[in-house]
Amino acid sequence: MVRRKKIRTRGKLQLSRYFQKLEQGDAVSIVLERALQPSFPKSLNGRTGVVESKKGRAYIVKVKDKKKEKEYLLQPIHLKKIKQIKIEKDDKK
Repeated sequence: MVRRKKIRTRGKLQLSRYFQKLEQGDAVSIVLERALQPSFPKSLNGRTGVVESKKGRAYIVKVKDKKKEKEYLLQPIHLKKIKQIKIEKDDKK
């Protein structure tokens, strides 16, 4: 995990990430935006989850914490869309 931003990007926001549109069911990675004061625990940084719905400007993200599923309300600037790989198992009998 990167603890610092590069010197030329400090204090700046990526507007494309701030105004990004996410759909229900999209897989996202939670990445702390250092230019803003986050309102979620640091242990959540680097986790992956699924977008449940939108609430105002923020998104409700479902994250699996050990065996429990928890929901967090996060701004889109802290979310990064990722591709989800589906693994299909062959049933050989």
